Amino acid sequence: MKRKNLREERCPIARSLERVGEWWSLLIIRDAFHGLCRFDEFQQSLAIAPNILSRRLATLVENGLLEKHPYSTRPLRYEYRLTPAGRGLGPVLFTLLQWGNTHFSPEGASIALAERTTGTVVEPTLFDLVHQKPISLETHQLVAGPAADRKMTARIARAAAQHQADSATKESTP
Repeated sequence: MKRKNLREERCPIARSLERVGEWWSLLIIRDAFHGLCRFDEFQQSLAIAPNILSRRLATLVENGLLEKHPYSTRPLRYEYRLTPAGRGLGPVLFTLLQWGNTHFSPEGASIALAERTTGTVVEPTLFDLVHQKPISLETHQLVAGPAADRKMTARIARAAAQHQADSATKESTP
């Protein structure tokens, strides 16, 4: 069965997933953030089959998250470096890291995020710069943007109605 192409979806999450691909891609991006850049480095780190790694790297290059730079001409070999779009995944990965540490690491964090100059371990959070407060489901909601179609507008309205119903239930529960 052929996978559905999400490039034309109105949902930015769906469009983003189309470019990132499956979970190997995020692990490759993670490793690129850790300084890995060569095929053999990715393969050793991930213990991934060469054909799968080749396809994932090609897709990440095609989607503008990595770029290829030759480092050897005989034989021709490439390094893969993060593009600005690839580096833009940093906050997403930091948030995913924190979520994983919070919910799936009963033994404690194996990796944390620290402020570069002081080394102080920090907890990443999404932050609303306009109102100067953390973003949460209790304080923020999704709203239809100017490019939203009827399907997206209906999905957002359904989520808002569900949130109102949940809030009413919480308020009426002693």
